[in-house]
Amino acid sequence: MKILKRLAAAVAVIALLSSCSVIKNVANSASTYGINTGSGLSALYKVLQATGAIDLSNVTNLLNLGKILTGANSLTGATSSFVDAFSNGLISGSNKLVNNSNLSGVLGGLRALANIDTSAITNAASTATKGAEPQVTNSTAGVAPTLSQLNSIFSLFK
Repeated sequence: MKILKRLAAAVAVIALLSSCSVIKNVANSASTYGINTGSGLSALYKVLQATGAIDLSNVTNLLNLGKILTGANSLTGATSSFVDAFSNGLISGSNKLVNNSNLSGVLGGLRALANIDTSAITNAASTATKGAEPQVTNSTAGVAPTLSQLNSIFSLFK
């Protein structure tokens, strides 16, 4: 009878924690962040190779940068299991542009991106997702250091 009561109490606690969103599927969300970040990196790297620059007045480029910044911010204070799942997603999302040999450098570059004030860029990306014209130029706060850091990450792909 005691075992049944303990089991019922455990189920109740788990249900309570789940309903309060205390328990979440870290591996799936981390992997999704990694996949989105990897696809954003891959897309912007291809743009850079094709045109020699990343035009942030282009909505697609801005949205891809938004994916990268969101992923970079997700690494702040992340657990090692989150980083592992993120890394696997990053590799697959980038179509293996990110690989085991450059993974550490890319993660370091993403963490450095998280230390840059990119609020103006993120706000513009958010506006672009709603269909409005983004207002980002090279003089927008945070753009120069962000693009510089992206170039550091992209140099790892060569």
